[in-house]
Amino acid sequence: MKKILVLFAHPKFEKSRVNQTLINHIQDKENVTIHDLYEQYPDFHIDVNAEKELLNKHDIIIWHHPFYWYSCPPLMKQWIDMVLEFNWAYGPEGKALYKKTCLNVITTGGSKEVYCSEGYNSFTIRQFLRPFEQTAILCGMDYFPPFAVMGTHNLSDQALNDYKNYYGKLIDVLQSNLSLKDIESKSFINDIPQLNSL
Repeated sequence: MKKILVLFAHPKFEKSRVNQTLINHIQDKENVTIHDLYEQYPDFHIDVNAEKELLNKHDIIIWHHPFYWYSCPPLMKQWIDMVLEFNWAYGPEGKALYKKTCLNVITTGGSKEVYCSEGYNSFTIRQFLRPFEQTAILCGMDYFPPFAVMGTHNLSDQALNDYKNYYGKLIDVLQSNLSLKDIESKSFINDIPQLNSL
C-alpha cells in the first residue's frame, strides 16, 4: 500500500470548519501521515533534513491548503523554497522525488463559477495552480489534477459530509494504482468515477 504524506498548511486551522472536517476524516487512515506545518514550525524555522526524510518515506505528496490570494499560505511557499533543493529535488543529481505522485487539495471561498474566463477571478483553478504543477514536473513527479472544495462559505452540512467522504475515498484510490493516464483529462480529481461511486 502506498504511503501518503499530507503537507497541511493553514494559519487559522482552528477557525476552518471545512479543513477540520477533511483532516479529521483522514487522520486515522493507514499509511497516511498528516504533517501540520504551522503546528510544526510556528516560528517558520523549517528543519530541511527532517522534511527530506519525510518525503523519502512516502510515495504520494499532497499539498493541502486553503487557496489564499490564488496561491498557498506563506509557510507552505517557504517549505517549497527551502526543502526542494537543487541537486536533491531537481537538477542533474536531483532524483529524490522522481516518479512520486503529487497533487493539491484546496479549499476556496469562491465557487467554481467564479474561477473561469467569464468569472470575476478571470482564470481557472488549474491555471492558478500552474506554479505547483511546474514545480512537481521539474522535480520529476507525476502531478495529478487538484481535489477542490469550493464555495466553502455557503457549504451545507450535507455537502461538507459528501466532500469529507470523497476525500477519504480519494486517499483509498491514490493508495491503489491510480494512473495519471486515468485522470489527466480532468480539471479536478473530484470528477473521476471512482469518487462518485460512493
